[in-house]
Amino acid sequence: MSERRTMARRARDELRAEVLDVAERLAVAGERPSMPELARRVGVSRQTLYSEFGDRDGLAAALVLRTTGRWLDEIEAALDGEEDLYAAWVAAVGAALTEAAQNPLVKALLVGEGAVPSVFGTASGPIVDAAAARAADYLRRVRPGAGDEVVRLAAETAARLTVSHLVQPPGPTQRSATDIATVVLRVLGE
Repeated sequence: MSERRTMARRARDELRAEVLDVAERLAVAGERPSMPELARRVGVSRQTLYSEFGDRDGLAAALVLRTTGRWLDEIEAALDGEEDLYAAWVAAVGAALTEAAQNPLVKALLVGEGAVPSVFGTASGPIVDAAAARAADYLRRVRPGAGDEVVRLAAETAARLTVSHLVQPPGPTQRSATDIATVVLRVLGE
């Protein structure tokens, strides 16, 4: 790739990140700016936004994908950061619950609180499915002998219980994390 194309790509990536940062702040604040208003706030033309995201739905999808990806990356890093399977699940669930509690966009996407779902019309199903898929990939890596059905059940159970604990926390985050880790290990037969 030529240097000119590399620089153009970098500029485009930076613009995209800036637009998504502004859109996230506005969504968390409950604002529903039009594409022209968002373009004005970022300091670009409307056509630039439409060229990059297509339309409002494309922008919303990009924001959801970025937010979800970051959240899942944190969970995966927590899983990979521990040698012991139980400790890994405690760390991962703890990271998931903490980030969702601290990041209003993540929490809104997962549990439907705040303005984000009404602004973007997002449902948490695909996010929970993505979390379960990453958890299953992790389990396949660390327990290659575990059956596919057991891995699927453990991963889905962990993802759904984590979201359930976000909606109605039964107690402190650490307790939820240890409870969910215990369930995952029991499903795995450990």
